[in-house]
This record gives sequence, C-alpha cells and structure tokens, in this order.
Amino acid sequence: MNKKTLKEEKYEHITHPFPPLYDADSKILILGSLPSVKSREQMFFYGHPQNRFWKVISAVLQEETPTTIEEKRKMLLAHHVALWDTIYSCDIIGSSDSSIKNVVPTDLRTRNISRKHWE
Repeated sequence: MNKKTLKEEKYEHITHPFPPLYDADSKILILGSLPSVKSREQMFFYGHPQNRFWKVISAVLQEETPTTIEEKRKMLLAHHVALWDTIYSCDIIGSSDSSIKNVVPTDLRTRNISRKHWE
C-alpha cells in the first residue's frame, strides 16, 4: 500500500460545521482545535474511535463511557461541561493539526455564548 506523505496530500479549507455543546448550566469549557475528519462526518466532537477523550472524561466524571452522541451530550451537560473549538475555519490536510494554516479563530461572542457561563 502506497501511503501519501503530508506534503503530497492536498489542503482543504474547512469551516467548523457544527455548533458548540453547552447549556445555561455549563460551568466548565473544554476547548479543542478543529474537528477531525471523523468528527466532521459524525457532526460531533471527538468522533474517531481511537480518540481517548471519551474514556478519559468518563473516568474523570466517574461515569460509564458513552457510546452514542446522545449519551455523550447528556453526560457532559449533566456535569456542566461544555465543548467548543478554537478554530472557526482553516486550511488543513485531513485531521493533521500540524498542517493547519490560514486560521480564523472562533469568536465566542458571535455564537451567543455569554461570558457569565464561564465565570
């Protein structure tokens, strides 16, 4: 099998495709960079099965590891945890954070996320 190197692959311009996860009771904000290819396909955070996020956050919260998006959403909101990403749009190769360029940062004010939620 002939694998391409990052230099051989093409950049794609990505605009963050789904909204943040939060509610009026959110107290903790966990920020990522930009959704991976798998997360963009699922339209939810940390979607790749090899990503350790859900195992780690479940252990921290002393909960069973959720498997569905709805279970993930419910677990985080029940513990007042919000998720969002710092990059609104960029050029990227696949899911490689090291390839990111031409970044437009997320402006939390434009998403109607009140500062009071994080104080």
